[in-house]
Order: sequence, then C-alpha cells, then structure tokens
Amino acid sequence: MDEKTEGNSSIRSTTFEINMFGSSMASLGARLFFKHSQRCLSSKQLMYEKYGHPPDVLNLVTKEVGEVGADEVRVRWLGAPINPADINQLQGVYPIRPPLPAVGGMEGFGEVEEVGSEVTTLRAGDWVVPGISAAGSWRTFGKHCERKLFKIANDLPFDSAATFQVNPPTAYRMLKDFVKLKAGDLVVQNGANSSVGRCVIQLCKLWNIRTVNVVRNRENLGALIRELKEIGADEVFTEEEMKKESKDRAKNAQLALNCVGGRSSLMLSTCLSSKGVMVTYGGMSKKPIEVPTGPFIFKDIKLVGFWISQWYATQGTEKDREAMFEELQDLIKHGKLCPPKTNKLKLEDWKTAVTNAMNSLGTKQLLVMQ
Repeated sequence: MDEKTEGNSSIRSTTFEINMFGSSMASLGARLFFKHSQRCLSSKQLMYEKYGHPPDVLNLVTKEVGEVGADEVRVRWLGAPINPADINQLQGVYPIRPPLPAVGGMEGFGEVEEVGSEVTTLRAGDWVVPGISAAGSWRTFGKHCERKLFKIANDLPFDSAATFQVNPPTAYRMLKDFVKLKAGDLVVQNGANSSVGRCVIQLCKLWNIRTVNVVRNRENLGALIRELKEIGADEVFTEEEMKKESKDRAKNAQLALNCVGGRSSLMLSTCLSSKGVMVTYGGMSKKPIEVPTGPFIFKDIKLVGFWISQWYATQGTEKDREAMFEELQDLIKHGKLCPPKTNKLKLEDWKTAVTNAMNSLGTKQLLVMQ
C-alpha cells in the first residue's frame, strides 16, 4: 500500500469512528431525553385535601408523574364517570377513604403507556380499569401498581369502557349469586332507571327473567317508561302506583334489588315469595331498610347486602372475575348491553359535571380527559 492510499484509509477510518461516536452520542442523548421527558411528564388531577361539599373541596391541579417503579405502569386516563359513590367519598361518608390529599374518581378507563421492569400481565396499549375504589381516575396520567388494575378489551365503545367496572358487574353478581334464577322467574327492583337498574333490565331480558321496575314520579315519566320498556322492562311503576293497584303484579318475586331503602324497601320485601331474597346495594333515600315482620318470619325471606368493591377484594376469584368480564364484554360488543346515557364534559369543566351529577336524574356525567 502506497503512502497516499494508506493516508486515505486512515482518514476513512477516523471519519467512521467519528460518525459512530456521533451516532452513539445521539442515541444516548435521545434515551436521556426520553427518560427526562418521562420524569417531567405532567398530569392534570382533580384533587381534594378535605371532605365536604364536592364543588368546594375539589381543585384541578398539575402534578409531575415521575418514572414508573418496577411493579408499576403509567396510564393515560381517557374517560371517567361521576357516580353517587364518588360524591359520597368526597363528602366523607363512603367506607373507603384514601389518604388525603387524594385524586377523585373510583371508576374509568385508560391506556397503558409504559410498564415497569417486573410487570408481567400488562403491556403498552392495553386498556385498564381500576381494580380498587381509590385509584383516582379523574386525571390525565397516573402511575399505578399493576395488581391494582384490571385489563379490559381495547375495542369497547368509549362510554361502555368508562362505565364498565362498577355497574354491569354489580347487576351481574346480584342476579347470579343470591338466588338460582331460571327462565320465567320474577325480579322486582327500585331505582330502575339507575345505571345498575338498566343493566338488570337488559340482563334479565337476555336470560328470560321477568322484571317489575319501580321509579320515582317525575315530569317525563311517560318517556322514561317507554325508554325502560325499550331495553327490556316488563312492567314499570311509580312508588305510588305500586302502593295501590300495581302491587299484585310484583307478587311472588324470587329476588328483590334495593338501592333506595326506607318505605321503598318495605314495599319490595312484601313482594317476595317464600325464601325470597332482597339484596340491598344502595341507600339513596338515606333511610333505614324496612321489612314486614310477618313475611320475615313465616316466609323465611332473607335480607343481604352487596358491594362490588368487597366482591373484587375478598369474595370473587380471579377466574370468576375474568369469566364475568368476558361475558359482559361480549354482550357489549354485540350491542346487547348498552351503557347509560351520558353527558360528556372536559376535565376542565369539572365543576359543571360535579354539580350535574349531584342533581341529575338518569344521565351519567362523564369526564373526558384527553
């Protein structure tokens, strides 16, 4: 090799090394920038530092998310409803009280964006719902422990995904776990226009179980009755009608579902057949449950309570939950289990959404995060 050729080779080698060094530094810089951007990712969060009147105690703040831990995932929250339980939690009267300050929202869905090194059941792109009642879904981004999230199908309609974790499973478990219902049996329920009530109606229709449904009187009663019958209700009455001429149509019910309490629960319990069961899952009237002495003794009727958070935590197995989720998701995808009517509002419009949730009849307020 002559001196000129050797010199050119040396130049090419040096240039290659410089290019490789530059490429390596660029790659390192990109990785460092990515890590820095993840550490500095900010999240809008609807938080509260004390209990009280929800519009007064909530504040929309911005917080850094930080890097995910080994057993954590970062979730980009997409949508979350405002349920009665959320209002109760903010008021300080709900059984679950997260350490304060806390992010509001016990239900919703989001997309996994990053997973920790020890995460095995979730990956980027998965859709998830909270597995506990204090996840804090009213935020744009959050870090969450893998075991505190449940994976759902990522092709569900937006409204169905956002309202999937609480109401459909509550209706499903109450219909499955307390009485062995068969085609032709009768279920009577109050609060029939609630999200759970509507799920009960639709599931019973699919399983050929009759329903008698009690609602409060209101201006648009006729429209509500038509709406509930369109999704499968057999009978719809006001409480006043049930007390008078319509009670006979609800006789000998195998199962009663109570979310109101007070005189309404008394009315339901008198409709039960021998060894019938009344399941209480709410107390919207804020009055104690009432039950007649005679049927309680001579018909051996039973009163039980149900709370879906407790079922997830201690009663249902992972296999039970997965089977239930699979069945409910399949019904949703085939249009056989529809979500409640929703009013979508941006997270920034939270005051309007919360106020509406405290006053509305039948329309679910849904916060859209992105």
